[in-house]
This record gives sequence, C-alpha cells and structure tokens, in this order.
Amino acid sequence: MSDQFTFRLLATDGDARRGEISMPRGTIRTPAFMPVGTAGTVKAMYMDQVRELGADIILGNTYHLMLRPGAERMARLGGLHEFAGWPYPILTDSGGFQVMSLADLRKITERGVTFRSHVDGQVFEMSPERSIEIQGLLGSDIQMQLDECVALPAEESDIERAMELSLRWAERCKSAFGNQSGKAMFGIVQGGDKPHLRERSARALAAMDLKGYAVGGLAVGEPQAVMLEMLEATCPVLPAEKPRYLMGVGTPDDILKSVARGIDMFDCVMPTRAGRHGLAYTRRGKINLKNARHAEDTRPLDEESDCPAARDYSRAYLHHLVKAGESLAGMLLTWNNLAYYQSLMQDIRDAIEAGRFEQRAAEIRAAWEEGDIPTL
Repeated sequence: MSDQFTFRLLATDGDARRGEISMPRGTIRTPAFMPVGTAGTVKAMYMDQVRELGADIILGNTYHLMLRPGAERMARLGGLHEFAGWPYPILTDSGGFQVMSLADLRKITERGVTFRSHVDGQVFEMSPERSIEIQGLLGSDIQMQLDECVALPAEESDIERAMELSLRWAERCKSAFGNQSGKAMFGIVQGGDKPHLRERSARALAAMDLKGYAVGGLAVGEPQAVMLEMLEATCPVLPAEKPRYLMGVGTPDDILKSVARGIDMFDCVMPTRAGRHGLAYTRRGKINLKNARHAEDTRPLDEESDCPAARDYSRAYLHHLVKAGESLAGMLLTWNNLAYYQSLMQDIRDAIEAGRFEQRAAEIRAAWEEGDIPTL
C-alpha cells in the first residue's frame, strides 16, 4: 500500500501488461476485474465473500447512489466504504452513462446535463463539477470524469460533438478534482466506432496528464471486432505508465482479447446478472442451469474449483433452486461466477509474468470450445 496513488508495470508479454496500483486503501493487482456494486451492494453477495474471491476493488454507481440514499446523506453516514462494509478501494463511475441511458427528459448543454430521476421523477442537474463533488462525498478512491456516451450506431458528427464535449468536461473535472492525496481521477476516451476520433480523444486526454485513462462507449451492442479495433487505435496512444480501464466489459473472451491489446482494468454486471438468471460461468464455458439435463445430475459444476458454490452443490440442486425461483439460486451462481472471473484474472496475471499469455489464452479458449461434461 502507498499513501499516494501509484501504478507500476511488473511485467509485459506482447501488449499484455501485469501491473500494480497502490493507494492508501489497498493494492490493486492488474489486470483486474472489478465486481459491480451499483447501489452499494454486489448483488446477491456478502462483501467478505467478494474479498475472499480475490477482488481488490469494487465499483459503485454515482447516478444510483445520488438518487438513493443521496450523496450528502452518504457523507454523513461515513462514506460508501463505511456504509457498505468495504474498507478497500472503490471506483465510482461518473453517472454519465446512466443519465444517458436511464433518465428521462435529459437535456445536454455545455454546462452539464439536466435529467429526471427514473425513481421519483425529481429533476437533477449534473455538471462535471457536481459529478466530482458527489464522488467525493461518496468517498471514492478512483473517480471518473463526466462524459457524454453516444449510443451506437450514430452519425459521425454526433460522435465527434460528444467526444469534444467530453474533453472539455474532462478539463473541468480535473480542475474540480484538484490534487487529492492518495486518490485518482480518470479521463474517458470517447469517439464511438471511429478510430481517428478515438485517437484524437486519447491524445487530448494524455496531454492532460491524468492519473489514469478509461475507454468508454464500447460494449454497448457493437460487434466485438469493432470494440477490439477501437482498442487497437486507442491503447498505443495512451501513456504506458498509466493504468487503462475498459468500462463495462465484459465476457471472459472480451477480457482475454482486451488484455492482449493492453487493457488493465475491467468491470461488468455480466457475472452477477447471469447468476441471477440461472447461468454459470466455468472453465468449461457457460452452463445454463435451467436446462433439464441437470435435473438428476449429482455432479458439481466444477469439482476442481476452490469455490464452494461450484464444488460442493450438485447440478441437480442448483437446477431445482433455479426452477423453483429460490433466492439461493442467484446467490450460489453469482458466487460461482465471480469466483470464476477472479480465478481467470489470476490465471491471466500469472501467464503474463511467465511470458506465456498467448499460449495460456489459447488453452483457456480450447477448454471453452470443448464444452461441458457429457450428460449422465
């Protein structure tokens, strides 16, 4: 741990990077997957479980937390770390994505965005300065700039306008953030599916000398090949000595391919959401526990897993819980999924250190393609 925010590269293998972020609340091993704690909870999990699985950092959502319980109330209650019982690093997004996708009657101007809450219809104004203020009230360790995220597909003129606005907002967020000891503010590269706009955005943000950089506006429905093309245009422009965060990504395959292109940090609701809908991620690929083939299968999801949810419960029992709509189904499958994701990240880190990331990625994919064990 460090009393300042620092990032150092420990090993590289091609463009894949093994690093370490140090800050007062803990060390973050990269490549890292951050479980999503949207409203102050990683859904269906206890915080000590999340930590025991290997998570060094979780994500909180500014938009949802400012609506409930409210940023000022959160500050009075000691901040998000105290409130949620997570004393380790927390990254908060700016709220921009949710404002653009969830809020009604939003109006974007140079000043910021005015929107109506999806909870009670109350009108709010979110400026770059207010976003940083809210994240500070939450006690966030890594804060994100406010940006405008354009849904794809979109006209190039709209993508360029939003990208330029996001750059101006990044400057204002940087000024509002100041120099907070032991914390960081990350800029967000925008530019839609246009490589030249992505590169322009990345160069402008790099010139601001921020503590880290995120790639936003991807994994929003575009093909994986487009996402990877944008990373190939973006990552070489970003400073090698700063962490790179791909927002909202993704599947295990997305992660492998993005690490190969130089990404250090990830978050995604996929493992928790899938768990609540009967889907398990394993080293053999995805397993749908709704499927009748599991109804009388006494074998576990994965007998070699360190996670009790994967190792100690039969597929028949998990299938029964899913079909019966029991809460325990979502709890056990989320536990399994987050365990798999954290195991995958450790596997990736070890492979980069050993100089065999490409080979290990091929082995992991081959196991997915081989598929699940045969039906009994």
